[in-house]
Amino acid sequence: MRAELLALAALTGLATWAFRVVPTKLPLGKGAPDGRLRRFFAATGPAAIATLFTASVLPMLQSPGTAPLPLVLGTAAVLLVWFARHSVVLATLAGATACGLATFAGLGAPGI
Repeated sequence: MRAELLALAALTGLATWAFRVVPTKLPLGKGAPDGRLRRFFAATGPAAIATLFTASVLPMLQSPGTAPLPLVLGTAAVLLVWFARHSVVLATLAGATACGLATFAGLGAPGI
């Protein structure tokens, strides 16, 4: 295994750990409601979800002959659950489940 790959994995793990631990350790409740740090952490969640969505969508859209039905079903499930419950957790789980089940059922296979 290449040293660059191990270094990248270690840095990615460290960054992930920091983004999960640091917000729980900082006294964000004592800061201004519109402070820079609070706005940064409030924007990190949606930005991460958008990044994961983009990383999932691009390969599906760039593969010739692949039906994007799992993508469509997963996105529809996210939107339906979000507007019904206003829960990021439930919407994310619903989208992942719908996309996974559609893929498992073969709905995203080439030529379908």
